[in-house]
Amino acid sequence: MSKLRFHPLEPLRFPLINRFYKSYYPAGKAKKDEVIWVGEDNSSIICCVRFKQFDNYQLLTGMLVHPEQRGMGLAKQLLTGCYQQLIETPCYCFAFAHLETLYQGANFITLPESELPEPLLSRLRRYRQSGKKLIAMRYEP
Repeated sequence: MSKLRFHPLEPLRFPLINRFYKSYYPAGKAKKDEVIWVGEDNSSIICCVRFKQFDNYQLLTGMLVHPEQRGMGLAKQLLTGCYQQLIETPCYCFAFAHLETLYQGANFITLPESELPEPLLSRLRRYRQSGKKLIAMRYEP
């Protein structure tokens, strides 16, 4: 595999990212008001992550690595590649429990629910009620 380039997705290429999600993570769907970062080689998108913007913080969501490329450290490389986005405003994420150490290795810390802004807390509770095992985390540069 050639070296990946990490960069924000150009608006014109927005349909490509939803095709990528539809192929490998059907529950994920990019929205035009999100900031989307991709990792791609010369031929295709290999990984992506979205940032939902709020007034004073952002929520990292929908990180996806192509199934054939998983286990190669690309998620951490993507998070390193979008460092400027991560430090722009406080960044939270809801990590699946089995991915907690991955995010910790990329400078996210596990948070008690009491440290989440209210809109994120209610969102996290809704996700958990639907059966998702999620952990609240925040990026700490």
